[in-house]
Amino acid sequence: MKTRAHARGALLALGVLSGGPALGQTKAAAGDLPVRWEELTAPDFVKAVEHSGGTALVPLGIIEKHGPHLPLGTDLLDARELAVRAAQREYAIVFPPYYFGQIFEAKHQPGAVAYSERIVWDLLQETVDEIARNGIKKIVLVNGHGGNNSFLPFFCQAQLASRRDYVVYLFQPETDVQSAPEIKQTLKTPMDWHAGELETSTLLAHRPDLVHPERAHDQSGADQARLALPDTYTGIWWYARFPNHYAGDGTPANRELGEKVVVARAQQLAAMVRAVKADTKTLELQNRFFGEAQRPLQTPQK
Repeated sequence: MKTRAHARGALLALGVLSGGPALGQTKAAAGDLPVRWEELTAPDFVKAVEHSGGTALVPLGIIEKHGPHLPLGTDLLDARELAVRAAQREYAIVFPPYYFGQIFEAKHQPGAVAYSERIVWDLLQETVDEIARNGIKKIVLVNGHGGNNSFLPFFCQAQLASRRDYVVYLFQPETDVQSAPEIKQTLKTPMDWHAGELETSTLLAHRPDLVHPERAHDQSGADQARLALPDTYTGIWWYARFPNHYAGDGTPANRELGEKVVVARAQQLAAMVRAVKADTKTLELQNRFFGEAQRPLQTPQK
């Protein structure tokens, strides 16, 4: 599910739209090491941790309806493709498929899998704990699902609840892809939040076998506007506006547009990973904070 916040966050931000090294390879620059966690042997995993600077990417998706024409796993498929392409540019280990997030708003649609809020939280916490136990101290969450936009920042903030020897980072670009001239001038739809022109295009770029563009008009992705409450948030807002779990129109999607978007996202994520790998300040500040939090009366007040 895509929202305005998702467009600002996991969905996007464009840099250069063309050029740079080829992204279709399955191995990264670190020798012949795969970037996908599950493809590494145990001895090679040790090398991968070293080559990555102890950095891993966790692409997060969900199992939910994406209109009548896209697969249930669209968010994770896109997020993992983004992470793999970025890791091929700036070596990092990409965690296996992670489909566990917040998706209560899709429970009325076929195929949705909505775990309880406690399970969703505990599973992600234990996952990052286990990643860190394996020597990876810089963990980057790469969100592909709009329903996680409130959950993941809070999860990151909650990492300060108790001492940890690792840092969780959230990839959260600020620029909306639709504001980039190279993309904006090619878009044919005015509203594109979920399973619309952009999301359909990105999946066409790397998994065209799963896309059924001829079905995009089978259901309406228009805003039903069934609830009007000014200055109010309520959990039923998405269902009130988009009961078909489809927000936009995937009909005009095309593979060329999708490839431009995927390349641009991968470039931006790779730049973020490069910065994270070089970061020495965050863990230092985090450790200082935990020390002061144990003795707050001794924290300097000047």
